[in-house]
Amino acid sequence: MHINLETDYAVRIVDILAKSRFGGERLSAVEISARTNVPQRFALKILRKLVAGGIAESYRGVCGGYELCREPEDVSIYDVAEITEGKIRFSRCLGEGYDCSCSDELPCAYRRVFGEITDEICDILKKQTFDRLVRQAPCMPGGKSTEKPEAKKQICRKKKQTEKTT
Repeated sequence: MHINLETDYAVRIVDILAKSRFGGERLSAVEISARTNVPQRFALKILRKLVAGGIAESYRGVCGGYELCREPEDVSIYDVAEITEGKIRFSRCLGEGYDCSCSDELPCAYRRVFGEITDEICDILKKQTFDRLVRQAPCMPGGKSTEKPEAKKQICRKKKQTEKTT
């Protein structure tokens, strides 16, 4: 049993966005794709979901790109997995509309155990926030560096600061 590929990639993307937030940097989809080894088309699909889910924000223009819109300590692996996979359940029998031989009022032993496992997994995932993970995970894929020239970085930082004050 494992998370799906989209969730794996989404965790890599949020990791790189959390790292860039500490550096005050916005990243383009091209940069995110290169640094995370996620195919660009797939990265764009995931970024749209992260924006819609309230984890990332996108900006247009020369200094545009993506950044976290929440602090890294306010984003957990659970948040990312729920955006990419939907409601997390250990078994389909815990879902709405599943035709099970037992009822909600009298769940069978398996349904009860699967519910407990789901609760435990979700609790663990909710505790794993990106501020902690970024400090502990220097081995996340780095890909090729596509750093912006320093002068452009400074212009974009100044523009970003004026956006925050207005």
